[in-house]
Amino acid sequence: MTDSAAGASFGERFERVVQAIPSDPAFAAIEIVTATVRPGRTVQLTVMVDREGGVDIATCERIAARVNAALDAFPETMYTLEVSSAGVDRPLVALGDYDRFNGRNAKVITTTAIANAKTHRGILGGTRGDDILLRTGAKGETELPIPFSAIKSANLEYDIRADLQRAKREKQSKA
Repeated sequence: MTDSAAGASFGERFERVVQAIPSDPAFAAIEIVTATVRPGRTVQLTVMVDREGGVDIATCERIAARVNAALDAFPETMYTLEVSSAGVDRPLVALGDYDRFNGRNAKVITTTAIANAKTHRGILGGTRGDDILLRTGAKGETELPIPFSAIKSANLEYDIRADLQRAKREKQSKA
């Protein structure tokens, strides 16, 4: 099954429209965190998006509408589409994410044991070459380099205490 206008398959059309979203002025500053296609009787499409300050439901709905319109050329393909915000526990999928979120709490799971563990929690310390740096210990005094290629999954960990302290400081500075 191909799209006669562009000669693209359903999956290729999905990937093209999703990749074009960040460069569309209607979706200013949107970042595509992940986009997946799971084949089956009903194809499952998922898109996870992020933007500085977060993504609201209306933005997710507009992205879904854009994707659905592009996939109208495939009326014979049954699919479901889920567009979601990356949320407060945002996955870290690219090496650049570790620099971007430097100083934030994170959980990193590795494919092999590093420092006798596969699960590591700490404060992101950026990158050095192809390693991500995680500051661990009670006060983040130990730097743990983790090869990016050894990461199975990683995500930010939301710290409500830090958020409340930041809000309190902002309130005091306005008073």
